[in-house]
Amino acid sequence: MPAPMKKRHTDKELVTLRLKVHPANVERIKRFVAAVEPAATGADGITADQFYAKHFTGQPEWAVALRGYRYREDLTQAQLAELTGIPQRHISEMENGRRPIGKERARKLAAALNADYRLFL
Repeated sequence: MPAPMKKRHTDKELVTLRLKVHPANVERIKRFVAAVEPAATGADGITADQFYAKHFTGQPEWAVALRGYRYREDLTQAQLAELTGIPQRHISEMENGRRPIGKERARKLAAALNADYRLFL
């Protein structure tokens, strides 16, 4: 039986604090926070923008989101085309960033993929 794994902090478990401190204490407070809550310093994490830039260079975020949500729902492009009435060829072009999605199609895709349509605009 595998040993239990340490559960990582999520944003829901962390609280953002804003402090006004004397400039002489800034470094001391940063060191204290890093010692107490290393995940809060961002040393082992990246922002969504950094992730997109690193892994999806040159691709629009909406195209990556469409592909990701389709994979999450375990659908092929053909199945998504059947659900939405959008030709499979167009879905492929949208996922590759060669065809803009548009508001009406974004709503159809969002309904089929259980997502917010604004992610695809």
